[in-house]
Amino acid sequence: MQMPEALFIDLLSPDICQRFAASPDRLRDLVAGNADRHTFVLDEIQRVPALLSVVHQLIEANPGLRFALTGSSSRKLKRAGVDMLAGRALLTTCHPFMAAELGNSFSLEDALRVGLLPLVLAAEDREAVLRAYLALYVREEVQMEGLVRNMGSFARFLEAISFSHAALLSVAEVARECAVSRSTVEGFVSILEDLLVAVRLPVFAKRAKRQLVGHSKFYFFDAGVFRAVRPKGPLDRPEEIDGAALEGLVFQHLTAWNDYAGQRHTLHFWRTRAGAEVDFIVYGENELVAIEVKNAAKLAGHDLQALKAFATDYPEARTVLLYRGHEQLLRDGVLCVPCERFLSALRPGQSLPDVGWRRQNLH
Repeated sequence: MQMPEALFIDLLSPDICQRFAASPDRLRDLVAGNADRHTFVLDEIQRVPALLSVVHQLIEANPGLRFALTGSSSRKLKRAGVDMLAGRALLTTCHPFMAAELGNSFSLEDALRVGLLPLVLAAEDREAVLRAYLALYVREEVQMEGLVRNMGSFARFLEAISFSHAALLSVAEVARECAVSRSTVEGFVSILEDLLVAVRLPVFAKRAKRQLVGHSKFYFFDAGVFRAVRPKGPLDRPEEIDGAALEGLVFQHLTAWNDYAGQRHTLHFWRTRAGAEVDFIVYGENELVAIEVKNAAKLAGHDLQALKAFATDYPEARTVLLYRGHEQLLRDGVLCVPCERFLSALRPGQSLPDVGWRRQNLH
């Protein structure tokens, strides 16, 4: 959304932030002094939580005013217990670019290598900006807000948690790796979630017919950020990192698609205690879709086993396998779609792409 007519208030500026922190009512004077403006953008609102109450009062007194409040962390707002404008504001999450937004500029290889953050894609040296992202944003934000006492432990945690990207999150294992308590790791994970840097994906357990795992899966919000924080060495297999990056890229697209469509669906994964796993389950009022992601150009019979097991338990489900090949195939009732084609067909605010499911139902 573009708002060229808006008055922009940049709370990232130390001077501006300090002035509004000292006197939140300054916003009221600013609005009154700009009677020709009806739209006001407050960037990084979490830096001055008290402004939310002033915004609330201004909305009540002047229904014609419009405020766009942006932020990169909800932690400080939650901690302050401030007015969250319940019922008077729409909550929208801005995600990294989707393939459909980039059109012909989208490259699956580039997306897996540097991610889809606008800041990174606009840079001349994308890798350098990406390497600096966590240091300049996450660690700085954490340190500035005093969220962590020992930054060394947090730095070790970031590296250790990167091995859980696109995998089951075992807090106990991460705690052992970092030599900190489980409660400390839980706190660190919550910080990443509040900073919108990471997400936990729950298991799909509706009408479960098998014993399922209890842990959630963990994802960084951008494939490039995962690449930047994941340590690499002689013992790290490139295909393992590539596979996690591809699954994460699909996850960030599904998350963005669902948020932009008004969260009409819920996202899950499915994994039995016996080890059968489907990467993503999209569940909605009239939708049950199981999606498996394979970082391979060719498919083997065992690649379909988990999807077929899920379809046995949930015959209503549509099943699709995303892979790195170029042909769209139908095998044993599973539609196999090139990953790049599927991602490019995901449109913000629209239904899941058909990708041939109607023809699948005819078989």
